[in-house]
Amino acid sequence: MARPWTGLGGAMVVVSFSFLLLVSTAVTAGRVMKDAEPVSETYRRTMLENGVGRTPQMGWNSWNHFTCNINEQMIKETADALVSTGLAKLGYQYINLDDCWAESSRDSKGNLASKSSKFPSGIKALADYIHAKGLKLGIYSDAGFYTCSKQMPGSLGYEDQDAKTIASWEVDYLKYDNCYNDGSSPKDRYNRMGKALLNSGRTIFFSLCEWGEADPATWARGVGNSWRTTGDIQDNWDSMTSCADENDKWAGYAAPGGWNDPDMLEVGNGGMTTEEYRSHFSIWALAKAPLLIGCDIRSMSDETKEILSNYEVIAVNQDKLGVQGKKVKWGGSDEVWAGPLSGGRVAVILWNRGSSQTSVTANWSDIGLDSSAVVDARDLWEHSTKSSVQGKITATLDAHACKMFVLTPK
Repeated sequence: MARPWTGLGGAMVVVSFSFLLLVSTAVTAGRVMKDAEPVSETYRRTMLENGVGRTPQMGWNSWNHFTCNINEQMIKETADALVSTGLAKLGYQYINLDDCWAESSRDSKGNLASKSSKFPSGIKALADYIHAKGLKLGIYSDAGFYTCSKQMPGSLGYEDQDAKTIASWEVDYLKYDNCYNDGSSPKDRYNRMGKALLNSGRTIFFSLCEWGEADPATWARGVGNSWRTTGDIQDNWDSMTSCADENDKWAGYAAPGGWNDPDMLEVGNGGMTTEEYRSHFSIWALAKAPLLIGCDIRSMSDETKEILSNYEVIAVNQDKLGVQGKKVKWGGSDEVWAGPLSGGRVAVILWNRGSSQTSVTANWSDIGLDSSAVVDARDLWEHSTKSSVQGKITATLDAHACKMFVLTPK
């Protein structure tokens, strides 16, 4: 079944209901395969009404590169670098502290307290510095008794107090982990913090991090602005591709206000090749995943900067339509991922997941376009356009490489 869309310039574009209704289906080897059930529009409307997360969050997080080795000076230098490199102008706005920022015990009033040896000026002063740069500050806690490092207290039983504390510091973002909990339903524990944040007196982006264990895509839309769908990513090809595949199952549950999160970016940390990192960034962008940089941007290579700064790929991630692209065709090492964009356009990734060079093709029928559609194909990594493409698009790809296009019907 298909339905016409009005594309740019009034052209009629035929796009399959699998995109329009976000049905998680894909065509491969001549048969339809279902990953998840369609999501009703009623569910899509039950978003958290806190006014943020209308597009996937962009910024930087300390964990992937620094783990617990964070301090006030390094965070300030990172904020400076986000601005000086031009990344801030591209939409990277959050500077997020992960685990290990706080003292191991609460203060005499039961409040969380920043670790004096690492953050001697305090979190409020750090927030002031970040805000003066035109950026936003994120912080970390846990829906258990301790955080995952066990070096600082969790927020279980202290949700209202901790929400008001971080609001008083003018924090803009909370990543909320799930270690050392009491075994109760994560839905209940995360909902308590979500409500506490709403009642804190400040708008705070709420990032749920329970690793997809309780299928948060099915309940977190009214609780937070993003929810982890996978375990922790590692800086290697197998981990990255596994996270992409696990996250893909829940494509239909993402929409403005709430996003599936296959974990933070590893681009620039050294465990993958440039081609692999380019594939990583492309898939995360198409899947409307958070684009949270995880490397040391103070000393990143030119190749890393080139990947993270690709404004055309970022534009796919931030597209106002807010539909998560997904895997639509696969077999062996060849994969096609695609999703609709605003203006009747379609984003497409041709991906070679094998260990040798191969040719990958997306037929119009694979990606929801009518067989007679004529498109301009914009190569987002070459920054070039091929006009009047008909029927299919093909690329010869090296091992683990991809091509990413935006197809604009004529």
